[in-house]
Amino acid sequence: MMLEVKDLCVSYGAIKALKGISFNVNQGEIITLIGSNGAGKTTTLHSISNLIKKQSGSVIYEGNDITNLSADKIVKNHLIQVPEGRRIFANLTVRENLELGAYLRNDKAGIKADTEKVFELFPRLKERIRQNAGTLSGGEQQMLAMGRALMAQPKLLLLDEPSMGLSPILVDEIFEIVKRINADGTTILLVEQNAYKALSIANRAYILETGTIAHSLDLDQARKEGKEIDKLADEALKSAYLGG
Repeated sequence: MMLEVKDLCVSYGAIKALKGISFNVNQGEIITLIGSNGAGKTTTLHSISNLIKKQSGSVIYEGNDITNLSADKIVKNHLIQVPEGRRIFANLTVRENLELGAYLRNDKAGIKADTEKVFELFPRLKERIRQNAGTLSGGEQQMLAMGRALMAQPKLLLLDEPSMGLSPILVDEIFEIVKRINADGTTILLVEQNAYKALSIANRAYILETGTIAHSLDLDQARKEGKEIDKLADEALKSAYLGG
């Protein structure tokens, strides 16, 4: 097991954002967390990365307790988050953004090779290598945010709403790239509002409802049994989004 989250509780003042959630991620999987706005999806990722304080619970990564490990040390352990809203460095060039993704590394040959891998995944970034990141389109900025994360050589990649604000064609492109990143050996924990798209590529799914896990879906098993993922998703999502 690569990641195990146990009984995680997080509050913002009097508001309980996470109410003791538990789930796991196995090596090589794509796991998705879906749910309506305010369900606790981004809070879960921030808790794993230790960007926000937890009230209780634990996070075990590759057999080690990282519950109270600082965010920079978590990055050193190759657990990398692509934040919601991209958070690229707008006044720096595409190249400089990618170089910052590798700031903990000193293997020049490896950094060069990984930069080329990023350009293979995202050819448009190579075309715009000297442009300031703030001049890129929304889709290109999302590609840059993902490319920057890949420069840190993630074993586990946390993706927060990678399709937000993108056109349907770009959404399809981003999800195809997520599948390629996973096929190359990176485990992925995906938070996504586009629930059907996320379910279409995931091995398993957890559906959050107001800080609790309301449902879990073994999508691989469902596929083996010939079940239609869309129908399974419909039932779970009605509960998560409509409370029924």
